Amino acid sequence: MLEIRWHGRGGQGAVTSVELLALSAIGEGRFAQGFPSFGPERRGAPVAAFNRVDDKQIKIRSGIYNPDVVVVLDESLIAMVDVAEGLKRTGTLIVNTTRNLEELRANITFEGRIAVCDATGIAWKELGVPITNTTMLGAVVRMSAAVKLESLDIPIKERFGRLAIKNQTAAKRAWDEVRIINEG
Repeated sequence: MLEIRWHGRGGQGAVTSVELLALSAIGEGRFAQGFPSFGPERRGAPVAAFNRVDDKQIKIRSGIYNPDVVVVLDESLIAMVDVAEGLKRTGTLIVNTTRNLEELRANITFEGRIAVCDATGIAWKELGVPITNTTMLGAVVRMSAAVKLESLDIPIKERFGRLAIKNQTAAKRAWDEVRIINEG
């Protein structure tokens, strides 16, 4: 089973991302869960959301404490939240940033596989807004193989309608541009 934890801010689309990823996995005939973790959140406050994807029925109904993948939609969170907490040593941390490994090391002690993607830059160019959720989906799919990239197409189309093609293009660019900066 693949377990993913997403870190973002309220209004950035982390919850939408987990929903789209879960629907993509289900569309492939797999089993999936997508759920948020909310307190008295407000727009801009740190939020977390979670995915589980498996080829067999998922019977676990608890939170995810030792994810295989951690996704950071907003790099400013790495100075506020221990985003790598519980991340498996063999896991992957994916950060929306233009920073290099040395700069990230100021706030991240995770020694495993770290990948980066300038999702904000891609989102500005492809969507015209700095909302990185669908963009980062492309990076997540590339780094985790949770689903096939083309499996995102139908859920994105159903969710975004006429804006779907821009979101699909942003996800594809992130798929192409995500890069590993630490092999672990």
